[in-house]
Amino acid sequence: MEIDKDLIERRLAEIKGAINELRDIGDLGLEEFLTNSHIRYAAKYLLIMAIGGAFSICNHIVVRKGDIPSSYSDCFLKLSRLGIISGDLAERLAQMAKFRNMLVHVYWRIDDEKVFEILREDIVDLEEFIRAVVRYLEKV
Repeated sequence: MEIDKDLIERRLAEIKGAINELRDIGDLGLEEFLTNSHIRYAAKYLLIMAIGGAFSICNHIVVRKGDIPSSYSDCFLKLSRLGIISGDLAERLAQMAKFRNMLVHVYWRIDDEKVFEILREDIVDLEEFIRAVVRYLEKV
C-alpha cells in the first residue's frame, strides 16, 4: 500500500505545533510550572498529542509496509527495523510512548517534575523523529 504523504504532513504539523507550545512552557521555569495547574495540564495534554501524532505516523508507515505493531512502543522499534529511524531513537521514543500511556491511564501517579524534565530535555527526540520522517518522505 502507498504512503499517504498528506496525512503524515498533517501529523508532522500537529507535532511541531505541540513542540512549540511545550518549549514556551519550558521557558517559564520549573517553579511556575509546578505552581500553575493550568500550565501543567496543558503540558501533559501537549505531550499526549505530540507523542500520539508520532505514533500515528509510525503506525501508518509500519502498516503500509506490511507489519502490525503490537503497541505504541513496538511501533517505533519496527520503524527502526525498517531503517527509517535509528535504533537509539526508537528506544527513546518507545520510552516516551510508555510515558504517554502513563499520562493517559495512570495520570495521578505522574511526577510533575518528570513532566517538566521531559518537556525541557526530551522534546529533541520528537524533533529528531520529524527530521527522519521528512527524509523518508523525500525518498518515497
